[in-house]
Amino acid sequence: MFPTPIEQTRPLTRRAYRIGIPVLLLIWLLPILAVAMMSVRTPADMNSGNYWGLPSSWSGVSNYLQVFRNTPLLNYILNSFEVTVPAVIGSIALASLAGYALGVYRFRANLAVFFLFVGGNFVPAQILMVPVRQLSLHLGLYNSTLGLTLFHTAFQSGFCTFFLRNFIRDLPRELIEAARIEGAGELRIFLRIVLPLIRPAMAALAVLIFTFVWNDYFWATVLTQGSHAMPVTGGLMSLNGQWISQWQLVAAGSILAALPPVVMFFAMQRHFIAGLTLGATKG
Repeated sequence: MFPTPIEQTRPLTRRAYRIGIPVLLLIWLLPILAVAMMSVRTPADMNSGNYWGLPSSWSGVSNYLQVFRNTPLLNYILNSFEVTVPAVIGSIALASLAGYALGVYRFRANLAVFFLFVGGNFVPAQILMVPVRQLSLHLGLYNSTLGLTLFHTAFQSGFCTFFLRNFIRDLPRELIEAARIEGAGELRIFLRIVLPLIRPAMAALAVLIFTFVWNDYFWATVLTQGSHAMPVTGGLMSLNGQWISQWQLVAAGSILAALPPVVMFFAMQRHFIAGLTLGATKG
């Protein structure tokens, strides 16, 4: 009996997986490995032009210690936490309320308001640079962590509302109707019934928004300047020095700046996967 075409292609498919996955992982990890190796090079090794080869001399952890002792990196990291954590909480809180209204209530402008939230996500950030900067200047929020926090809260709320509205809309409507028959108010229904059911989605959204806001570079440099308010993404370039290139310090600072989103993802990994797959098995 001759093998079918599908059976003939299975060995090729397995071989492609065995070869393709390691290659893709190598391509994806290569820039990270290059930055990690750069972070342990000595200044003499960097000045000799040895950027990508094996280090001729190792600095160990001295670059990491120096970046904390001689640069305001710790202050930049604290600024990032001061901006990111309130922005995540604020955007998800506002989006859960808006998602509840758009997912549960039926009114004439429901779809138009929903498209307004969705459409805001497609506006290029460069178009908004000048008006947002001028608005922050007029409100006295320019060059402050509060202004950057409010900006991220407002702009991330659109994506969060789109995300949560779809989850709330798929909830069993009988639960909400039964609670209303029992005399529960809308706020109690929202707090006691809806929020517990969408908790996995909110956890997944928290990981995404934390990563988006923490890794933002464009608005960090547009709306802030100076070490008292600038987040770590914008402050990394100041580690390079005015007259001398210190890319080994920038690389060490970049590795340290990348740790909080990674820790956040692994800490919330179970909730993140549950939130992304919630409702995937529904018919």
